[in-house]
Amino acid sequence: MKHVFVTGIGVISAIGNNCEENLSHLQKGKTGIGKAIHLDSNYAKLFPFGEVKLSTSALKSNLNIAQKGLTRTDLLAFTAVQEAIQKANLTAQEISSENTAFISASTIGGMCLTDQLYQDANSISKSKEYVKSYSVSAHALKIAENYQLKGTIDVINTACSSSLNAIMMGTRLIKSGRATRAIVGGTDALGKFTINGFNALQILSKNPCKPFDKYRDGLTLGEGAAYLILESEEVVGKKNLYAEILGYGNSNDAFHPSSLSEEAFGVVAAMNKALKRATLSPQKINYINTHGTATENNDTTELTGIKKIFGNYPAFNSTKSYTGHTLAASGAIETVFSIFSLQQQELYPSLNFETPISPFNQLPILKYQQHQNINYVMTNSFGFAGNCSSLIIGKPL
Repeated sequence: MKHVFVTGIGVISAIGNNCEENLSHLQKGKTGIGKAIHLDSNYAKLFPFGEVKLSTSALKSNLNIAQKGLTRTDLLAFTAVQEAIQKANLTAQEISSENTAFISASTIGGMCLTDQLYQDANSISKSKEYVKSYSVSAHALKIAENYQLKGTIDVINTACSSSLNAIMMGTRLIKSGRATRAIVGGTDALGKFTINGFNALQILSKNPCKPFDKYRDGLTLGEGAAYLILESEEVVGKKNLYAEILGYGNSNDAFHPSSLSEEAFGVVAAMNKALKRATLSPQKINYINTHGTATENNDTTELTGIKKIFGNYPAFNSTKSYTGHTLAASGAIETVFSIFSLQQQELYPSLNFETPISPFNQLPILKYQQHQNINYVMTNSFGFAGNCSSLIIGKPL
């Protein structure tokens, strides 16, 4: 089977507008969670959010794109895609090649403009700029148009595991010979649609989230986007290699629409599949970037699954304490953060942690740690309806 390497990365989140800014905030242990400034919602004053610091107009201005009807979700995606392409030094010809796939992910899509949708759906509206912008796939269609993409294009929505599944699909396309490179990742913006939904589930915390803490009381919603350029060993040449995609696994817990089973059946299955595909024993994994949402069910289930497979816990953290839960974008953002750990040989602390969960009594990474020996990293993403995904990356040989 062909080796698949990461040759470019791009990210925008609450802790930075590019890779360098995100890395700096992780190293400093500086969260991006706080009071939302750009969000138009009655809950903006009630809950903290992991909001990207740029306004929608500033995002558009930075991109200098002439397309109309671009939502905040679209603009976040364009920002991260553009950075990933630049870091991979892809030519226009390579981008538009039939051998270049584009696999993206989103859950909210253009529904970040809920009020605008209502206006556009009625005859009273004077503007129809956003009529074609509301679907989950709208951002991908606009990126495809802008970059004149001709290869395989798809958009995945498996809730919070979406972009990790996009990375898996892009990898499989390359390994099977259906593509030589793939642009993979995901994007989601904050919007009333998701905020109201999570509030209805009563799992939003009024304080910045506390992953793996005994007194955690819910998640913090965030927004952002991240994309990776995946390329087959046949075409990477002398490019800078950020990481190699070694293993991946997807399963379905099939337990509950919004919860995972206490036995962690799906979690265990996804991690085991990733380890088997990577031909690695659990002891080879040096660090796990967990799903770690700070909800009652998720954190105990993930700890249960890790215990069943690893016995002794490897180093682990939840970088959602920096960015909030960015939904479909979370898997790709956290893969980029995992690449940072792999490349820099360092680990970043989970924030807001005080008391371990009984009976696990496991502490996540609490301090910034440099000069580590990190060869293999696992990252997990679990979505509603029990869609569980795990990815393993390694140092390129």
